[in-house]
Amino acid sequence: MPAGPPEVTTSEPALHVIGVDREFDLRGERVRALDHVSVEAPVGTFISLIGPSGCGKSTLLRLLAGLDVPDSGTIDLAGETPEALRRAGRLGVAFQDPALLPWRSVRRNIALPFQVLKRPVDHARIEALIELVGLAGFEEARPGQLSGGMRQRVAIARALATEPDVLLLDEPFGALDEILRKQMNIELQRIWLDRRPTTVFVTHAIEEAVFLADTVFVMSPRPGRIAEKVTVPFTRPRHPDLVRTADFHAIADHVSSVLFSGSVG
Repeated sequence: MPAGPPEVTTSEPALHVIGVDREFDLRGERVRALDHVSVEAPVGTFISLIGPSGCGKSTLLRLLAGLDVPDSGTIDLAGETPEALRRAGRLGVAFQDPALLPWRSVRRNIALPFQVLKRPVDHARIEALIELVGLAGFEEARPGQLSGGMRQRVAIARALATEPDVLLLDEPFGALDEILRKQMNIELQRIWLDRRPTTVFVTHAIEEAVFLADTVFVMSPRPGRIAEKVTVPFTRPRHPDLVRTADFHAIADHVSSVLFSGSVG
């Protein structure tokens, strides 16, 4: 498998998180979820956040999505605040639960971001996305008529509808079985390569994190900190056979050693 630096549009960061802290009240006690977290991602790159449950991965993603605000530190996304980027339709988000509207068809679920932003629906864009995510022929199907993997494809297409600069994915395949999850990893890479939005992918799966990302940020247990930044040097597109190579296993084993190191936490 050829190796080399990941292809990027520019070295300038599209995602710039500096010294972010976040605390919550939990049963009358103050819990520190994030402790001075800093993360950067150049334009057009794919980064993974991996760590144990409760380490603050999803908290950080909520901050990046503008759904919460940090207690201290700064977050810059493509030169904007997360809230401003979201209002402009330049931020796409997909979660583990596809959260599709059950009474809407595939086509109308993907159209939702245009309607929320009070924009004319770009029907050509929607048809192109349906083709891109491999759902041609299911345009009028409702979520209850789709498999779990197909519902996630709709959620990803919806997140890409307004052509976002930044894409946030919070364990989108966490509820899928292992075989389907691996298939969706291949599909996500193919979909992402079509336009290369700067992407943050939260996962618990080491192999998934390494296969998809240009850089893996390993987080420690609570309070969440960046334990290590691991560069993944493989060129794209990445073939499924990559996961059986010694080079891949070396990186995955290193990520695992950081995750389970006694010095982390």
